[in-house]
Amino acid sequence: MRPLPIDQGTVLIIGAARGIGRELARLLARRVRTLVLVDHQAQVLEPLREELLLNYPTLGVLVESCDVCDPQQVDALLASLESQFVRVDVLVNNAAEGDQALYAQEGWGRVEAMLRANVWVPALLTHRLLKPMLERGRGGILNIGSGAAQLILPGSATFSATQRFLDGFTEALRLEVEGQGVTVTRVAPGPLWEAGVEGAESLAPFFHLSLERCAREALAGFERGQALVYPGLGHRWVMRLLPLLPRGLKRSLGRMALRGLRREALLLPPRQAPQTLPLAGEPSPA
Repeated sequence: MRPLPIDQGTVLIIGAARGIGRELARLLARRVRTLVLVDHQAQVLEPLREELLLNYPTLGVLVESCDVCDPQQVDALLASLESQFVRVDVLVNNAAEGDQALYAQEGWGRVEAMLRANVWVPALLTHRLLKPMLERGRGGILNIGSGAAQLILPGSATFSATQRFLDGFTEALRLEVEGQGVTVTRVAPGPLWEAGVEGAESLAPFFHLSLERCAREALAGFERGQALVYPGLGHRWVMRLLPLLPRGLKRSLGRMALRGLRREALLLPPRQAPQTLPLAGEPSPA
């Protein structure tokens, strides 16, 4: 397999304002020629752009505002890059959107937002950018997903289903492009730990994984050409053991989690979609 076109190349990151996308931008800044940072609202990317240029003055940083769920806006974005003679070498699909609520209690707008962000966006962007990569004989697609693809998660029916889509999509795509110079990798992190973040203290130390380390392991696995990356030692062991468990046992574990969710759901109104689709940049829940 040819070396990945990261060094001195152009990387397009969706959801770069925070989370894993932001950390990947920081790691890549010292190596690439150009970073294209995309969010629904470009102004939220300005602090990151200023930080990167301060540390790497010769780096090209393009900040683009784009609703990546809109095919016309995606085409306009790619046309704008082409007019600036910017060729995307690596695509980072990092627009994951998650929630925790019983499906019957979830507003349809919220369900649709997750389907758009977790299914529509990676499918659309990959469809637009993969063919030029194949024509050049080099490129890469890094899909940031979640370990939820392997779990039975009451309260996360839509999210876990979208992660199974991303799993199947990435694996099939990887075989389709095999031997043609394009690397396709899926990253499936679990809960991410950050000191001072609400809920972080509930994670056992064995599962502590910072955003920076998650991004570092994701990038290392991508460069090795791995099909699937489970960042974090504890999470990696759990994900490797899960396929060995009978489905009946997985359902039993899901029922245990469901009891608490049902009690909480009695007190909560249906959830609705946000006015704009946030590109979270950090998969959740897992």
